[in-house]
This record gives sequence, structure tokens and C-alpha cells, in this order.
Amino acid sequence: MRPLVVEADWMAPTARSFGKPSARICGKDERLTLRGSARKESGALPQLASRFASVFCLMAGLLVSLPAHAQLTLGGISLGAGLQTMYEHDQPTKGSSDDQFLVTHARIYISGPVYQDLIKFTFNTDYDSATNKIGVMDAIAQFSVSPQVNIWAGRFLPPGDRSNLYGPFYSNELLTYTDSIQDGYPSIFQGRDDGAMWWGDFSKLKVSAGAFDGRSLTGNAKVLAAARAQYDFWDKEGGYYQNGTYYGDKNVLALGVATQVQSGHTASTIDFLLEKKVGKGGAFTIESEFGDYNRLGGYEAAYAKSEGAYGLASYLFPKEISFGKYKGKFELLGKYAKAEFTHGTMPSYDQKTTEINFDYVIKQFNARIMSFFEDQRFNRVEPNTWHAGIGLQIQM
Repeated sequence: MRPLVVEADWMAPTARSFGKPSARICGKDERLTLRGSARKESGALPQLASRFASVFCLMAGLLVSLPAHAQLTLGGISLGAGLQTMYEHDQPTKGSSDDQFLVTHARIYISGPVYQDLIKFTFNTDYDSATNKIGVMDAIAQFSVSPQVNIWAGRFLPPGDRSNLYGPFYSNELLTYTDSIQDGYPSIFQGRDDGAMWWGDFSKLKVSAGAFDGRSLTGNAKVLAAARAQYDFWDKEGGYYQNGTYYGDKNVLALGVATQVQSGHTASTIDFLLEKKVGKGGAFTIESEFGDYNRLGGYEAAYAKSEGAYGLASYLFPKEISFGKYKGKFELLGKYAKAEFTHGTMPSYDQKTTEINFDYVIKQFNARIMSFFEDQRFNRVEPNTWHAGIGLQIQM
């Protein structure tokens, strides 16, 4: 999560000052089961067009009615909330189709100073759609001595790949964590671990390292160690958390490496982000990652090892398009991923994932409508499936 910090009593949704609400649309324990994937049946997309058109119009109408208020600050305590909801059609190659309206996330953000700017506290919750319960997402004691010395303790996002540090609310795509590559690190809830860490900003170099409770993560009582290093070649990305895009606010060229280790077992990733401003308000973005999970983490408990990579590209059109009183920009996104599962109790297999998003971005991460199509193919073990639908995200 990224706590939102607002100075005035009421404001329109704004950028965060020292973090952001981030967690996944689904961690290994709560990821959406967009598993069965889809063979593209002839005429499948045209058949869905009219169905999605009505849902898209409904969500657009909801956004038009959004109030202009945002986060409330009471005595230095900041309160915020976030919602992700979607309509989804699933079509496996074998069996019947499924249509669902889902609330994937409903979050409450609370943060505030304890002692000047040196000690802060963050407490965030999230709705777990699998259990229909609210869970503790973040509970962080934050000590800030200097940009180079920050100590966190409690429950929070550990050092890992970029995708875990931006989560579903600050990702570029809607269907995060369905490719079996992004953030395969072990976690308790929504990518979080219990432990303590240090992180520091050294101009364009950002480094973090920590120790976390192994028993709650893997059942192994040994401590799990985690570390990440990132270098920004162009504009600096401040703070601990990350974005999947800056919607044209920055020119970014960043490379990050991360690893987690427990009892000789490892989970390691390399991630890359390039974003270049286009015209007045547009952006071209490329994101990529390679992940290797060696007896630690991974998406399938039945397989000791898995690895894979993905590439994502998007284009944010500079021109604003109006619907009623609201203005937004269209974005087109495409992604391809391949993951391999080996050393398991069942035969090894590959997963190939293709995703296309067409989005209407009103207020960056605070108000956006995201339509999607995803095709997942497996050479064995799992059935091919495709998914399509429309999602809505709002935050205050």
C-alpha cells in the first residue's frame, strides 16, 4: 500500500507523498482464478462486443457521478479508500463458460505521523474475495532518519520485484499476477510479509534489505532474507514503492534486481521499465521481467521450480476525450508471457499468456476504466482458457 498524505481537509485525488496503496489483484493465495485459458474460438470477440458495450456504458456512468472529494485528514491522520471491481466472462476450451461480477479489492488506508516526520504509522486493510472477509494488509512502524536510512517493522511489502511494489492499483495492466511470473515470492496476504527492513535512496540508486518470519510464509522456522537494488538511468523514482506507469509524468529507464533466500532455496527476479513522454500528455511504455523460483515461492505448490519472462508495451494517447463533464485519455496495452513449471509431482508444463487492454484513464490511478482480453494456453496439465471483461478502479 502507499499511504496517501493530504494537507487540506478535502482535495481531489492527488499523487501520494511517501508511498501508495499497493497490493496484488491476487497473490498466490488470493489471485483470481483466471487459470483456465482460452483458445480463441472463431467469432468469440464479436459475440462479446454487445455484452461488454452495455457494461462499459454502465461503468462510465458511475464515474460521471463520482464526487470531486478525496481523502479526509483529521488531526494529521490521513484516511483513504480504494476499490477495484469488474465484470468477467471466462471461456474454457472444455466445459461451460462463466460470467461474474467481482469485487477484487476494497481497501481502507490509514496513516499519520507519530513523532514529527521521524516516526510514522500506516495501517491498511483489504477485502479478501476468497473468504469474503477483511484482512490486515499493512501494519507498519516507519522510522525515517534520512533518505538513506529508513527502518520499517511490522507487516508490509518486502523487497521483491517491481510488480509487487506497485500492486494492482498502480500497475499498468488490469490482470496482474495471472502470468505465473510476476511476484511469485511467498507472502502472508496480498504480497505482504511480517518482519523488518532497511531501505535507502542514494540519488538514482535505491537499495532495500530485510529479514522476515519464515514460518508464516513457508512453514520453515528459519528467517527469510530479502533484498532489492534498482538504478534509475533517467528520472528518479522517489520513495520505496513503484509504479507500472507514470502516465507521461516521467521519462523512466530503470533496472531492478531482487532475491529472497531461505535455507538455501531462492526466488530471484530481474525487472525493467522504460517510459518516454509522447507529445503533450502521452506516453510510450515498455515493461519486462524474468523470474526464477527455485524451491521458494512460485505459483504452483506441486512444482519445486518454475521460471519465465514477460514483455509488456503500452501507448497512452495524448489527446483528451470528453464524456459529459469528465475528460480522459485512451490507452492501448499488449503483453506476452511464458512460464515453465518443472521438478514437480506431475509432468512438467508450459504456460503462455497473451493479454490486451484498452483503457480510459480519467485521473490516472484514482479513476480509470480498463477493458481486457486474456488468452492462456498450456501444453499439458491445465486446460486452455480465454477471459474478457471490463474493470473499474477508483481511489480517494
